This record gives sequence, C-alpha cells and structure tokens, in this order.
Amino acid sequence: MSNNFNEALANAQSRINRALDNLLNDYLDSIGGIETRLLSAIKYSLLAPGKRVRPMLVYAAAEAVGAHNAADVDMAACAVECIHAYSLIHDDLPAMDDDDLRRNRPTCHIAFDEATAILAGDALQAMAFEVMAKSQLPMQTIGTLAHAARRMVDGQAIDQAATNQILSLTALQSMHSDKTGALICASLKLGGLAANANEEQLAKLDVFGRAIGLAFQIQDDILDITASTEQLGKPQNSDQEANKATYPRFLGLEGSQAALKEQHRIATEALQGFDNCQTLFGLANYIVERSH
Repeated sequence: MSNNFNEALANAQSRINRALDNLLNDYLDSIGGIETRLLSAIKYSLLAPGKRVRPMLVYAAAEAVGAHNAADVDMAACAVECIHAYSLIHDDLPAMDDDDLRRNRPTCHIAFDEATAILAGDALQAMAFEVMAKSQLPMQTIGTLAHAARRMVDGQAIDQAATNQILSLTALQSMHSDKTGALICASLKLGGLAANANEEQLAKLDVFGRAIGLAFQIQDDILDITASTEQLGKPQNSDQEANKATYPRFLGLEGSQAALKEQHRIATEALQGFDNCQTLFGLANYIVERSH
C-alpha cells in the first residue's frame, strides 16, 4: 500500500473514532443516560480497535463525488459503524458463530454476558437510525441503511442454514452479497448521497461496492486458512472447523485467489470518471492485500 493511502486510512480512523466518541457523549446527554453495564458493553464494542473500513468507504465516496458537509458525512459514517458493531456482537454469540475472540479481545458476550451482549447489539442498531434521523442527510439515506441492515441479517440467516450443506457458487455469492456486501454498498451510497451524487455516480459506486464486498469476503475466507490467530484476532480455521460455506471450500485456495483478483479488476474499472477516487483505489488494493 502507498504511503498516501496509509495516511488517508489513519486520518479516516482518527476521524471516525472522534466522531464516535462525540456521538456517544451527545447521545447520552440527549436521553439522560443508559444502564451502566449496558453502556459499558456498547462502548466496549463500538469503540474497539478496528480497521473502520465501512466508515472510510463513506468518507472516500463523498470525497470522490465532491463538495459535501463534513458533519453530515460523519453522521453517516457513525451510523454505518453502529450497524457493523451490532452485527459483530450478534455474530459472535454462542447461538450464531460462537466465537470467544474478536480483534484479539474477548467477544462482548465473554467480556460481559450473553444477555448484555444481545441488548448492546439491539441498542447500537437503534442508535444508528436515531443518528440518521437527527442529521441533515437526505431521507433516502435512512431507507438505504435499513435495507442494507435487513439484507445483512438475511445473509447471516442463509449462512447459518448452509452449515453442513453444499451450496452452489451462485448461492454462495448471493449469500455474501447480503451478509457482507450490502453494508459495504450502503456505505458508499451514503457517502455519495451526502455529497449529492447523480444517478450515474451512484451506479458506479454500486458496481464498485458489489465487487469489493465480494472481494472482502473472499479475502476473509482465504485469511481464515493462511493467517495466524494473532494476525486474525480470532481463532485460525474457525470457519473450516465450523464447516462453514467458504470460497476455498468450493474453489480451492488458488481458485479463490483468482476470483479475488477478478473482483479487484471490476472494482477499479468502475471508478473511471471520478476525479478524486485515489482513496477508493487505495481501499480496493487494501481489501485484497490485507493480512487480517
């Protein structure tokens, strides 16, 4: 990755972390507080160290389109991260993926308890839409995020049902376009809408988002095999041991790497016509090159 992209990634991570801190403070002031243990679980999950890829997609899409209100873009980025954090809490639960480790820390239900983790996820999902409703963002952005959140849940349900079953490649791609890709595409669309993108720009961002969403999942599946527990921040081979439907299971490792390369090509070609898309190019490269 280039030094310019590393700097852009670091700046975006700092920006979203500040915005999330401010969001929690403002939110608590507006509602008069949250039960202490629940609040601790929310902070533990939302403010946990992370790559912040989805907020960065919001920022990068707004940058690619052009002029925008920075505060509105921050609110969109915060809402996306709230949805993402809630999904991770629930995915890790014993009834779902049953993971004890996330980002090299105990998962929320291990650090607290299952009931508190479920409630923290519920609260974060509600906060995401409350944030959007209180912002100056176009009304369409609320529907965009809600649609993506619903698709994400549907993808997770398909994933659960597919355990110990043999899926076709088409079914696997459809599942991941919902489970992982929907929120990635929504992040780009929210950034575009915040910057008043036209229909052609939104369509290109959607193509880009679908491709990197699929690439993100393929790389996740590859890393589950090739990366260490320390690199992943969760147990190595956890997907294989759970007999999950993954790309290497159906395509093999080399076939998965070829599919990853093809999605990267589709993504970068979709960016033609944008004047300020260096960060999006960098993100496409980052997704396929990352080691965790």
